[in-house]
Amino acid sequence: MNDVHVSDEALRKAEAYIEEEEGAANRLVGALGVFVTLCAVVMSVFHLYAAYSIVPTQTLRSVHVAFVLFVSFLVFPVAVRYRNRIMWWDWLLALLSVAIVVYMIQGGDDFTDRNTMPEPLDIFFGVALILLIMEAMRRTNGMVMPVITSLFILYAFAGPWLPAPWTHKGYEVGRLVGHMYMTLEGIFGAAIDVSSSLIILFTIFGAFLQYSNAGKFFIDFSFSAMGGKPTGAGRTVVLSSFLLGGPSGSGVATTVTLGSVAYPMLAKVGYERNAAGGLLAAGGLGAIISPPVLGAAAFLIAEFLKISYLDVLLMAVIPTLLFYLALFLMVEIDARKYGMHEAVFDKVAGVWELTREYWFHFVSLVSIIAFMLLGFSPVLSVFWATVLSFLTSFLHRKCALLPRDLFSNPQGVGRTFMGSGLVRALEGGSIGMLNVGTTCAGAGLIVGVVTLTGLGLKFSSIILTYAGGSLLLTAIYTGLIVWIIGLAVPVTASYIISAVIAAPALIKLGVPDYAAHMFIFYYAVLSEVSPPTALSPFAAAAITGGDPYRTTLQSWKYTMPAFLVPFMFVLDPSGQGLLLMGSVKALAGADWGAIALVSFTAAVGIAALAGGFQGWLLTRTSLLERTMLLAAGLLLVYPSMISDAVGFLLVVLVLAVQWVRRAPRAGAA
Repeated sequence: MNDVHVSDEALRKAEAYIEEEEGAANRLVGALGVFVTLCAVVMSVFHLYAAYSIVPTQTLRSVHVAFVLFVSFLVFPVAVRYRNRIMWWDWLLALLSVAIVVYMIQGGDDFTDRNTMPEPLDIFFGVALILLIMEAMRRTNGMVMPVITSLFILYAFAGPWLPAPWTHKGYEVGRLVGHMYMTLEGIFGAAIDVSSSLIILFTIFGAFLQYSNAGKFFIDFSFSAMGGKPTGAGRTVVLSSFLLGGPSGSGVATTVTLGSVAYPMLAKVGYERNAAGGLLAAGGLGAIISPPVLGAAAFLIAEFLKISYLDVLLMAVIPTLLFYLALFLMVEIDARKYGMHEAVFDKVAGVWELTREYWFHFVSLVSIIAFMLLGFSPVLSVFWATVLSFLTSFLHRKCALLPRDLFSNPQGVGRTFMGSGLVRALEGGSIGMLNVGTTCAGAGLIVGVVTLTGLGLKFSSIILTYAGGSLLLTAIYTGLIVWIIGLAVPVTASYIISAVIAAPALIKLGVPDYAAHMFIFYYAVLSEVSPPTALSPFAAAAITGGDPYRTTLQSWKYTMPAFLVPFMFVLDPSGQGLLLMGSVKALAGADWGAIALVSFTAAVGIAALAGGFQGWLLTRTSLLERTMLLAAGLLLVYPSMISDAVGFLLVVLVLAVQWVRRAPRAGAA
């Protein structure tokens, strides 16, 4: 990788896209920097304590919101020109956030009991909290989420003046504040419950892996295992994106981390800039749908459906394998279609040598699931997995989260400790989830309005009316709605909004709730590769120097085959086999033959779509062959015996024609 480099300027641009997703954070030094670091560390330590000990639900959620708002106002400036300093108004907003929550906790049961008739001071603090959440969302996520949340709140006020079927009786400020601030239905509802009990723990876990150099090991291991062939660079991206993304759950971060290392490999074997960026973004997208962490929205699925997180992980297994199958097929076709050549790369350690030296990093991929299988709750599973990652980091000097010579210089112990990987991991775990935390608080406002006004049922009725009761049309309309919402907001917010307004339409038509929510989750994930919030492709384009929108189109090409698979979840009961029937309990009596058949059908459908989108199977396809492959893929995605039979027949015909066409070349050779 000597002749292609990722410039510092490219990395800075890529970091800007991470900031667009996670906010443009202050870089504080001196006493202020130490103070903010300590606040973030205390936030992480509190949540680790709450995972192991017993903290009352209302206390945990409210303290979590206080921490999120307090740290957000110190870390994220009101505007770029005030960056890298904390202004007096930042302190004021941060302290007000704490005061609001202290008032709420001190009120005890009396505070919650008067939610239908709040006192003037309740209303003041409730309105202030709503405004603070809006401002924190603006600082960490941009203007879109505050605007959307404001529209929902306006809907709660304007009910009597709206046309049918949107009309409702309307709610005054006191009633709205009582519901949003003084109960566990609004701000402190399901989204904040998940944010305070699971999401922050998983971000802490991911930070522990990052600062113990697990990410570097996964990339080195993937390159060593896959390198050396024309398809080696692409395969490296696919494998390392899975290994990196599984524990991190962040699409943009995975894209940037991987791109800075892997783009030189891709360029060297012949990928043009936009195609390389599209593949990197597609790999990053896999982070959001890959066990053991998935994206933040996956934890919300468990909360909304009142099921175990292990059940969610189980449902994600086959779709994840199908997603990476699509990427592997695309990479294989790329190498043949573009005539990519072998390249000589810098020597890296062999697979067995790397595994022998850093084997303990693989523990991170299985520890959470292992603890859950042993009967631990998801919260305790990630807690003990974090403890385990801390302990195993000491198995190698380069990975230790605390320096072994920490106490060798008594005068410098404090400074050495503050600069250690442990402190940086605890700090990074809290600061890395602030954008998700504020989004969950804002989403609580949206969900509160939906439950208060009955908007979800109204919206579902409208979808069903337009679809004429057709399940296929309802699924298409639902997918479009989720996708359109995802154009403007991040995955977590897109899932929450769609889950409360669109999922009921599918469920009314007999789709199991778990299949409906997984369908919505997968289409919410598309927001990672959909302008104007296509942050993963834009970050990849910054690294490769490609065009952001062409890179986005390339990422669609790589991911589209796998994103037609969710229709199999909802269109026929047999497709639910891809979700392993939705739970560990249901799996015990599952028909494994039916699951294998539907999985094989989906895999062949993905292969057909990959060949159709790329215009290449065994060799370059004609227009007719390409059309036949696309038709076959769509037919195989639609679960019925007739469509499957026709789809398989079309694939066999194309393979036969291409085999005959290749035979003379093989004979001539």
